[in-house]
Amino acid sequence: MGVRRESCDVHFSKAVRERDKHLCQFCGGEGTDCAHIYTRKNKRLRWAMSNALCLCRWHHQFFGENPIAFHDFLTVHFGQSHMDQLRADSQEIMKTNKALRLEISKHYREQLKLFYADPKHVIESWN
Repeated sequence: MGVRRESCDVHFSKAVRERDKHLCQFCGGEGTDCAHIYTRKNKRLRWAMSNALCLCRWHHQFFGENPIAFHDFLTVHFGQSHMDQLRADSQEIMKTNKALRLEISKHYREQLKLFYADPKHVIESWN
């Protein structure tokens, strides 16, 4: 069974797709999926903009089945220091509650409103 999606997940996913202009960051094709580098089970990174990118459905599935190829691509795309920071952040434990998830949802809704009003707005990560 997959991880349940809440409003914070929906708004985060929209923010990632808007940031990446709905384009697959691998092939440049239409990207419909918000792909997490560390899975959504990792609460510390689940809603971090640095932990997600837009991928087309095909590449999302391909990289899910080929984690070494995904790691190699991410290292080139983001750089080794970004990947090292994500690895360090992934070790931190974070617990959530309903109030925090509502705060995260509100943050990304507000960031999306700012982006829609001014497409030059850089969407800020919640954490």
